[in-house]
Amino acid sequence: MSFEEKLADRVRELLAPEEGIAERKMFGGLAFLLKGNMAVAASRRGGLLVRVDPAETDALISLPNVALMEMRGRTMAGWITVAPPGLKSKRELSGWVGRGVAYAKTLAAK
Repeated sequence: MSFEEKLADRVRELLAPEEGIAERKMFGGLAFLLKGNMAVAASRRGGLLVRVDPAETDALISLPNVALMEMRGRTMAGWITVAPPGLKSKRELSGWVGRGVAYAKTLAAK
């Protein structure tokens, strides 16, 4: 089982109580959407893509194991990646998944 699959299983477990969650392959991994808005994605390259409030981006990327998501050489505020060392414990993963879900809940359903 790949890292992405193991991480996806861990994310599924954390999201089980949430209503309106769907899974979709995107961003080179498996994304978890809440009412059509991406909250987090398990990356096939390892790590977790997290959608966050763009205003919090600078503070979050100063944390260990966190960086701006880069796609085709571009970065965007509000999209961060958390490297595998920052996701080892259930508590660490839960914090990032919770942050992504909390932000997705602020967005209009698609």
